[in-house]
Amino acid sequence: MPSDSSSPASLPLANLSMSSSPTVDTTNFSRGVLSDALEGVGHTPLVQLSTLAKDQGLACNLIAKVDFLSVGGSTKDRIAKAMVLQAEKDGVLIPGKSVVIEPTSGNTGIGLAMACTLRGYQCIITMPVKMSLEKEATLRSMGAEVIRTPNEKAWNEVGSHIEVAERLCAAIPHAVILNQYTNRQNPLAHYLTTWPEINYSIQTSDLPRKTVDVFFAGAGTGGTIMGVSRGMKEAQTGTDDAAWNSGDHGFVVGVDPVGSILAQNGEGDISGYEVEGIGYDFIPEVLNPISPQIHHWVKSTDAISFEYARKAHKLEGLLVGGSSGSALSSACVWLKDTRPFPLGGYERFGSKKDVNVVILLADGVRNYLSKEWFLQRSTWGKSDLATQIGEILGPRDGEKVEKALPSPPDSDAEKAV
Repeated sequence: MPSDSSSPASLPLANLSMSSSPTVDTTNFSRGVLSDALEGVGHTPLVQLSTLAKDQGLACNLIAKVDFLSVGGSTKDRIAKAMVLQAEKDGVLIPGKSVVIEPTSGNTGIGLAMACTLRGYQCIITMPVKMSLEKEATLRSMGAEVIRTPNEKAWNEVGSHIEVAERLCAAIPHAVILNQYTNRQNPLAHYLTTWPEINYSIQTSDLPRKTVDVFFAGAGTGGTIMGVSRGMKEAQTGTDDAAWNSGDHGFVVGVDPVGSILAQNGEGDISGYEVEGIGYDFIPEVLNPISPQIHHWVKSTDAISFEYARKAHKLEGLLVGGSSGSALSSACVWLKDTRPFPLGGYERFGSKKDVNVVILLADGVRNYLSKEWFLQRSTWGKSDLATQIGEILGPRDGEKVEKALPSPPDSDAEKAV
């Protein structure tokens, strides 16, 4: 390629001054060398979503806890690590002998597969068919066996991912189900790691306020929201239950998809939805949906979840997955809602400068690259820049790829599906 004298990168290295060592900002550097990948679990940053906040007309600080940057790719790394290490301490798991079995939507399974391959256990994951092929491929790449189960099976029916796991555990010698739905290490991992990280990042930031005013998280097993809300309550109100219940010293919002019954404490209709990793057709033991730790619930839909996941990609450069889109969309819609609090959060939070709203982004788009909601966005329509390129270069062979990929839906009804 010809040299471009107008480009800073084209300057000869010899022309750069080496008379003194460059000043390097080590603020976000990792210290030392980790002994293995498990030590890389968590330690994820808070990132301000200024462009998205502006796009949504919000005055508050919209802040993401980017937990998909954990070494295994999701917030579930935290509970997988905690459950395995505690089971070893308790003598439940014996390296080289035990077989770990877990029913999961995929991310807990990935965290467990990582932990098992490092600690010396065989691993079996049971997972509904609707979960992505990428999750299965990732699990198998770390040596796990994967059994798919029908989506339509209720959690307590024969053939469900939970029942199949239990059946395998009863039949395989030395098999153990760590059970994220009942294991206290699930919320405890978020109480001991996720919340302290959030709090430390806020305390050491240059933001005017050093508190978390609102926290949003999607709920599946419920461990994340129960663990973080407990830590947040203790840090910001101590033992003053009345102060916490008022929402004036921190407000926690759970996100549950339409078709799930978590927000309704087990009541209501159960139906299918496409977003993975949040919602259930039963109430996990680690979650108390009516606990005063959770102030409010918001219901999310597939369409808006995927829309906001794509907004995060394009506006903030954060390659989030669908459930992160659920958390983002629920936060933005609620913060813009002018109805009386707590139905709407605009007057109390969304319209207020310096209010800190933290949204947990549980996993990234790595798990969903073959999903239609992601591929469609990559091929729909043409930008002004693409049109300009076409005018310069003419038809290209690459356009044939677009025709082979899914077409955008024609009608509003198809879009809703």
